[in-house]
Amino acid sequence: SAVRLTHIPTGVVAQSQSDRSQHKNKENALKQLKSKLYELELQKQNEEQQMLEDSKSDIGWGSQIRSYVLDQSRIKDLRTNHETGNTSAVLNGDLDDFMKSSLKAGI
Repeated sequence: SAVRLTHIPTGVVAQSQSDRSQHKNKENALKQLKSKLYELELQKQNEEQQMLEDSKSDIGWGSQIRSYVLDQSRIKDLRTNHETGNTSAVLNGDLDDFMKSSLKAGI
C-alpha cells in the first residue's frame, strides 16, 4: 500500500512504500515531503541572501556616500550632491535633509 503525497503549490512529490501499513507509509511520505519543502525554503533564503550580498558595494577608498569636512563646517552627500554647513546638527542625528534628497534622487 504505497502512498504518494504532492505539495500542490510547489509540485514537490514524496512517496513511500517501505512498510506494509498504509498509515506508516503516509507518515514516512509526510516526513519526506516536509524535509524536501524545508530544503527548498532554505535554498530560496540562501539565494535571497546571496542576492543581497552581491548587491552590496565594496567598502573601500572612494566608495563612501558622505564626506564630513569638519574644519570647513561642511558635510556633503556624494550620491545626491546635497551639502550642509550645519555639522553639529548632522552629527547629532539630523539626517532629514539627506534622506529627503536621497528619496528625490531615487536612491
